[in-house]
Amino acid sequence: MKIGFVSLGCPKNQLDTEVMLHELLDAGYEITPEETEADIIVINTCAFIESAKKEAIDNILDIAWLKENKNLKGIIVTGCLTERYREQVLKEFPEVDAVLGVGSIHDIVDAVKCVTRGRKRYSSFKSKDEVRLGGDRVLTTPSFWTYLKIAEGCDNRCAYCAIPSIRGKFRSRPIEDLVAEAKQLEELGALEISVIAQDITRYGLDLYGEYSLARLLRELTKATSKPYFRLLYCYPDKVTDELVAEIRDNPRVLKYIDIPMQHISDRMLTAMNRHGDSKMIRDVISKFRREVPGIIIRTTFITGFPGETEEDFAELAEFVKTQKFDRLGVFPYSKEEGTPAADFPDQIDEQVKQDRADIIMRDQLVISEEHNRQMVGKTVRVLIEDFDPVSEMHFGRSYADAPEIDGKIYFSAPRRLSPGQFVNVKITQVLDYDLCGKAVL
Repeated sequence: MKIGFVSLGCPKNQLDTEVMLHELLDAGYEITPEETEADIIVINTCAFIESAKKEAIDNILDIAWLKENKNLKGIIVTGCLTERYREQVLKEFPEVDAVLGVGSIHDIVDAVKCVTRGRKRYSSFKSKDEVRLGGDRVLTTPSFWTYLKIAEGCDNRCAYCAIPSIRGKFRSRPIEDLVAEAKQLEELGALEISVIAQDITRYGLDLYGEYSLARLLRELTKATSKPYFRLLYCYPDKVTDELVAEIRDNPRVLKYIDIPMQHISDRMLTAMNRHGDSKMIRDVISKFRREVPGIIIRTTFITGFPGETEEDFAELAEFVKTQKFDRLGVFPYSKEEGTPAADFPDQIDEQVKQDRADIIMRDQLVISEEHNRQMVGKTVRVLIEDFDPVSEMHFGRSYADAPEIDGKIYFSAPRRLSPGQFVNVKITQVLDYDLCGKAVL
């Protein structure tokens, strides 16, 4: 029995896929990367915003075609789409044989057995607030870089976000569990580990009564010797002086931080139910730039939130221009049913949302090119990811670039180099968000 997987959405969802892969392999099933060879395909879905829902539905329909026209015997749908739209998935997709909510990923083997035996459609929606966190994984990333999910769920209740209703309340994993997993990842060859959760700066509040991310980083680096740790999804209102100091002083915590800010207008921040105001955001940026030399700050913003005026948007656009963020992404507001913002008055026209996002990204492209031009002539340490046979160049990332999010560094070398090792690269050229250079051997 061969099982195929389609994993959609964020790295947090990807780790759920990795846990399910391990449980199926442990139960004796074979995993195949070829959809046309699979007897059963599991689709782990995202449903965070409208575009993610559309991607999930398109994938279900594509896989349904294989069931109708090829040898596929069963389809199992898991993840955020099924958690959010339980009855609709079963009703609207008769080709689907089983559905699992986010609290039922450990029921994947039972679901496969049920589908294999041709029994009636299987569904499991256990409490998402009580699901066992962590578990053995089959890495779907290269062994030399991967993710470590330190918590599940979210308590922030931003007005536009459906994550709390999909993923449940915030639950931290104990430090000892995370240390054990980090040691396993190191044994598998991990040189870079991205620390992820919906909000990693909240880590430990539920278990230890205080923000404990800095403490966790100290324990992770003390228990391992090789991996560097990258911090993704830090909320600005929970950045402590202790955390800033840990990033500054710990040589194995990368000088990179992802802080979603979403807006800078106080009026918009209040409407979004974001914690903290524009002064707090500016103070956090200033503190990092003052205290941590070489810090790379990545952020995201939302344009077209209900009630966003031309003045609010102008304030955001000016903020982006003056702050000159190293990395930046923009999302047009997505109206999500079940969230407070979906019922707000003064909803913004879709084209206006997109136009505003495009303006920000055009400005950011200029800023990114300025940052990159400053890198020309410098030598940076690069983690090699692979070799591109078309351009005959290697590529990889420096500490300034997160995997699967930011740009890459392409470089030539006098001989083929193996992925998963560090090399010094002298930067010679800029390609929009990417850099080019030559290996210094």
